[in-house]
Amino acid sequence: MKIDRRHLALPALALGLLIAVPALAVSAEEAAVAKRVEAFRAAQIAQNAKALGELTAPELSYSHSDAHVEDKATFIKNATSGKSKTLSLQYKDVTIRVVGDVAIVRFHWIGESEAVADGTKSSTNLHILMNWQKQGGTWKLLSRASTKL
Repeated sequence: MKIDRRHLALPALALGLLIAVPALAVSAEEAAVAKRVEAFRAAQIAQNAKALGELTAPELSYSHSDAHVEDKATFIKNATSGKSKTLSLQYKDVTIRVVGDVAIVRFHWIGESEAVADGTKSSTNLHILMNWQKQGGTWKLLSRASTKL
């Protein structure tokens, strides 16, 4: 039997669809969490205290890669202090897993910021773990931890 490209095309196409379909199968809850995660990233860049307050739970535990931990009020105060400005912030390779009313979010944080006082630039390369909880029908950031890469 002679095999040509046409005979190979259909199995290759079928395999490609089998691989792609699960990646496209995002639940409504995962999509809702993804939207909140992106809103959180945008609020961090903009240093928007109102948006950060709306996106976070009252019980927030926000852990930094240097091991200091902030509650909601302290996090928002420090994140919006104006002492530095974000030049770039990417959340790469985001994964979201919804389990009941909790979402586990992981991603690679790549950022660059600049100190307002002296113009010193610094880069961050972190692995982030976020836990979001559905509170009153809305996804809220409950906790966040980071590890330097």
